Amino acid sequence: MAASTASAVETVPILSGGKWTELKTKRAGDVFNPSTGAVIARVPFASAEETGRVVEAAAAALPAWAETPVVERARVMFRFRTLLEQHFEELAALVTREHGKTLAESRAEVNRGIEVVEYACGIPSLITGEVLPNIAGDVDAEAVRYPVGVSVGITPYNFPFMVPLWMVPIALTCGNTFVLKPSEKVPLSAVRIGELLQEAGLPDGVFNIVHGDRECVDALLDHPQVAAISFVGSTATAKYIYERGTAAGKRVQAAGGAKNHLVVMPDAEMDQTVQALVASAYGCAGQRCMAGSVAVAVGKAGDPVVEGLVNLAGSLRVGPTDGNENVDMGPLIRAEHRDRVAGYLDIAKQDGATLALDGRRDFQSNSFLIGPSVVDRVATNMRVWKEEIFGPVLSVVRVADLDEALAIGRQCEYGNGAAIFTRSGFAARQFSRHYSAGMIGVNVGVPAPMAWFPFTGWNRSFFGDLHIQGKESIQFYTRQKVTLTRWPQSDDSHLDPVWRQSKGS
Repeated sequence: MAASTASAVETVPILSGGKWTELKTKRAGDVFNPSTGAVIARVPFASAEETGRVVEAAAAALPAWAETPVVERARVMFRFRTLLEQHFEELAALVTREHGKTLAESRAEVNRGIEVVEYACGIPSLITGEVLPNIAGDVDAEAVRYPVGVSVGITPYNFPFMVPLWMVPIALTCGNTFVLKPSEKVPLSAVRIGELLQEAGLPDGVFNIVHGDRECVDALLDHPQVAAISFVGSTATAKYIYERGTAAGKRVQAAGGAKNHLVVMPDAEMDQTVQALVASAYGCAGQRCMAGSVAVAVGKAGDPVVEGLVNLAGSLRVGPTDGNENVDMGPLIRAEHRDRVAGYLDIAKQDGATLALDGRRDFQSNSFLIGPSVVDRVATNMRVWKEEIFGPVLSVVRVADLDEALAIGRQCEYGNGAAIFTRSGFAARQFSRHYSAGMIGVNVGVPAPMAWFPFTGWNRSFFGDLHIQGKESIQFYTRQKVTLTRWPQSDDSHLDPVWRQSKGS
């Protein structure tokens, strides 16, 4: 790893009440460039007291922002979108620098974030209430959506730009103020989001950023002025966030981990299927909650699937991505995570699986690299099937028929996504109706919905009621007030004489 000192790199600031501030604390973490192994920044960890002050800044800005006309809130997002487009290549390069994914993957991430901003620009229509005149005798009913209050986003390292934008544009246009706690591994994209929101004219205190570890997170979960919490990360942390946040009386949406199954039927178009499996399993080096983790080969599909995976995945160009577009797969986020992922290959072999493709090799680089791996003849009692690896490892389970594939899916504790590859409409219908996951692909390897639809994880892949994205996000960041109105007839002598004359007075 390249040598570096804290004094030689930038210190990542927080944003509180419209002011960028460097925290003076000994508690801090390193931000790496995974392609070089070098430390590129230091991120101070806020104390509970410092975190509380950021929440208070958001609370102070809430009344004026909540009263800002919804059309004006939308116009801020229109300006923000224009800035994102103008800085598109810069933002993609920043994601690659601090995360390590390829530049093509970073561009796709920035695009997906912009889509949510575009969705939020339609907030005047999305937030419209309901009216029913004369619901009872001389009584009118009206349902109107109001902001919930100070909202918090706690986001992961794997999508440093996109996941914050799953939350921030909707929360802000609904009239809430926001505190973002990005992953301490990738705080630089979040800082750039804050700078561009300020440039778009967002008032001070409406959007805030704080950095930290568990002390900071717990302070956000417990703070009495926080009303709503959005989280994306591991299942264990999602469960913790949900339980502690709801215990404190807050609404919480917590998206957790995954073990997504890709079922390949014997009638699948094999070349296209293998390409889809490779893109799903090894895109972003497998560091995404919608990555394909298990290929379930049905019947005679087993050998062709494994052979195709080994040939295609083995040909992927693996290397540093920062400044290099001639790479198909980049590094993992940290050296210790790369070593953890590599350790699963030994575990799989010890459990009786076959390493059809072993991605471990000496890349002659300080980059946190490991190549794609294919683990064949995996059984459901093995750790590589049970546990979320979050790296470029694809397990292959062989089954006799679709019923057995569905039964295996029911054993999996997760429920983010799953896909089937087939030419059979019956098989596709059976799978989409009966597989226990919230997002289903039919001949689609990564069935992640776009901004207009919710990200509907099931089982232990999600804790809460209302999901991120789509109409459910509008519901999450607002609360309804229903007003019943009756105006009794009364003496109208004080009213305008023209009006009384029109009524025959």
